[in-house]
Amino acid sequence: MSQAITITNQDILHHLKLACQIPTIIEGIITRKVINSAATEASIQVETAELQQAADQMRFMNKLLNADDTWAWLQKFALSLDDFEEMVYINVLSGKLAQHLFGDKVEPWFYEHQLDYAAAVMYEVVLDDEDLALELFYELQEAETSFAEIAQEYIQEEELRRKGGYLGLVKRQQMKPEISAKVFAATPGEVLKPIVTSKGVHLIKVEEIIQPELDDKLRYQILLELFEGWLKRQVEEVEVVTAMGES
Repeated sequence: MSQAITITNQDILHHLKLACQIPTIIEGIITRKVINSAATEASIQVETAELQQAADQMRFMNKLLNADDTWAWLQKFALSLDDFEEMVYINVLSGKLAQHLFGDKVEPWFYEHQLDYAAAVMYEVVLDDEDLALELFYELQEAETSFAEIAQEYIQEEELRRKGGYLGLVKRQQMKPEISAKVFAATPGEVLKPIVTSKGVHLIKVEEIIQPELDDKLRYQILLELFEGWLKRQVEEVEVVTAMGES
């Protein structure tokens, strides 16, 4: 027999406290207030056409193809139509503020930090034994074995083993510094002498070095990184006074 349970706003707040989610919620509230305040100070306006386009994109991303889908989605997340419009508004406002603050700084940042956005196509086997890694390295140099054979024998993770240790495209920022320094000094096809890190002994084959290009995707990534860094600093400087009371 089903039972109806009433959930109040106080119940939700109490659960968030018990789940230790209050700091995350507060940070989100402060972030929104910082964005609104900075946009007002910069006299940034959001046009109706921009809101409509952003609303259409949000519906598309959430697969809300008709009014019934949209209404069900709003109910699922306890949102009103006004709430949805506010979500769209803050998203548009954030984008315009980011462009206002950092739009002209993306290109200089890219050329100053260009190496950070390089990437490499590579294979990797991580071993526990440095002597074994060296032995396998020299066997590779003498063509006594192949990287695929080493991967098949020494990689424990099934999916990675099936791919012969293929990691695909790995960005420089994703690598440990001691690895990236040697990877980006390598020539395509080179197997690096084993590198020891806290994770183990890395046997790496560099397939290809990808030099970064400042295309639209990377422009957006850098803009977002600069804006998020600025937001984080603003939030950290805010003195928070809460008045929630006891539940």
